[in-house]
Amino acid sequence: MIVCLGWGSLCWDPRTLPVEAGEWAQDGPALPIEFTRVSKDNRVTLVVTPEAPETTVLWKALALDDLDEAIAALAEREDIREANIPYSVGYWSAGRTSDHREVSVIEAWATGRGLDAVIWTALKPRFMGESGRIPDIGQVIDSLDGLEGETRAIAERYVRRAPVQITTPYRAVIEERLGWTPHAGDQ
Repeated sequence: MIVCLGWGSLCWDPRTLPVEAGEWAQDGPALPIEFTRVSKDNRVTLVVTPEAPETTVLWKALALDDLDEAIAALAEREDIREANIPYSVGYWSAGRTSDHREVSVIEAWATGRGLDAVIWTALKPRFMGESGRIPDIGQVIDSLDGLEGETRAIAERYVRRAPVQITTPYRAVIEERLGWTPHAGDQ
C-alpha cells in the first residue's frame, strides 16, 4: 500500500490526488511542521520546517500501486513543475528514497505499519519570495494581517481548516492575535 502524508489543504481538498475513500488517519509520523511558506496567493501554509517542534501528521492510502505514479499525482495536485519534483515531493519505499531530512522518521513509522511506500509534499519554507527563508511569527502575523478582501478570506480559511491536531507555536499565535480558530464545520 502507498500512502500520502498530509497536514494542510491536502486533507480537505485532495482534488486530483487519487486517495481512497474515508477519513484521513490521525496517527502519522511526528514531523516538524509550521506555518512558514507564503504561497503564490499570499496564504501562509504549513510545510516541513527545520527546527520546528514536531506534530503528528495525518495519512491516507492512495488508489495507486506504482510509486512513480503516486509521486506524479502529488506533484500535479501541488502544482509542482517536473524539474522541481526531486526537491518538492518526498518519498520513501524499501527500494528507494528521496533526499529529505525527514526520511528516517517516515521510514521507521512506515515499516512499523508494513507500508510499501509513503509520499509527502516537501515544499520548503518561503518568505519574501526567498525559498528556504523561515519567517518569524511577527512576520507571519504582519503578512496575514495585511491581507484584504478575498485574499484575506482565503488565507483565513486555510488556517481555520488546517487539521486541529496540527498544533504549532505559530498557529497558537495566529489564533490568539487574529482569532482564526478552527470551525467545527470546516474540519
